[in-house]
Amino acid sequence: MEGFDYHRDMKILIAGGTGLIGKQLIRLLISDGHTVVLLSRSADRLPQLKGITAVKWDGKTTGGWSELMEEVDAVVNLAGENIGSFPWTEKRKRKFRESRVAVGNALSKAIEESKVRPSVFIQASAVGFYGPRGEEEVDESASSGGDFSSKLCVDWEDSSKGIEELDIRRVIVRTGIVLDKKGGILQKMALPVKFFVGGRLGSGRQGIPWIHIDDEINAINFLIKNDSARGVFNLSAPIPVSNAEFMKRIATVLRRPYWFHVPKFAIKLFLGEFSTLLLNGQFMVPRKLLNLGFNFKFVTLEQALDNLLNHH
Repeated sequence: MEGFDYHRDMKILIAGGTGLIGKQLIRLLISDGHTVVLLSRSADRLPQLKGITAVKWDGKTTGGWSELMEEVDAVVNLAGENIGSFPWTEKRKRKFRESRVAVGNALSKAIEESKVRPSVFIQASAVGFYGPRGEEEVDESASSGGDFSSKLCVDWEDSSKGIEELDIRRVIVRTGIVLDKKGGILQKMALPVKFFVGGRLGSGRQGIPWIHIDDEINAINFLIKNDSARGVFNLSAPIPVSNAEFMKRIATVLRRPYWFHVPKFAIKLFLGEFSTLLLNGQFMVPRKLLNLGFNFKFVTLEQALDNLLNHH
């Protein structure tokens, strides 16, 4: 939609807003003066906050809420079962896929059937799209990999592809590892370090494309409002690091030793296919985001960890 004013107060529909990124994004949008409609399977358990309307849905059909699509300016689809849950049974892997694809399909259908349509659609995806990449630098032009995580991300991204034909600006955000004080992977990685058994995982050479939660939500907000943003954007800090460097940096910030290296075979033995999340990595860079002029608050891992692990 040409000439849309992204600076006025907007009404934004968010699916999957109860996770790590969603909660913080909602807070940011409301503090910016926007109103949020939250589609959630657990809407009845959510606190009613000022500026937010929680609507219960089943995560796959358009019944009971689709008319809301005519009232919103933007849609953010963050929905998807957390792949950090272990172990990866076949049943759980199906759930990872279905929870992503069904939501994208339902949102697309609701938009298609609307007379008045949102002007921008943000589609979540992840760094896993690229598959294991060794030590090469990966920007948005890289192709997808062939492993489970990669295929999952391809299907996730494709779930809302149809809306591009409706002249709606669609932005795909491939998010790296989000570092946050409260949840997510940082606390899990810091735990062994706190107990004096921190070290690299496997060879330690695999890339960790990290991003601070503040930069993650600011980037999504930036992409909602930036009329020239469309297509794929990598959401990760400009300087990715290796797993060894990441663990070493945590040890330094927490003033703990870095010595207990866990061999690859042990991780594979205990975690099965789930171990690919820890042993494979990507040195992903946010080339398109930087080209659009986005300013990162936390450029180096040192700054991010200092902010999140040292309780000032």
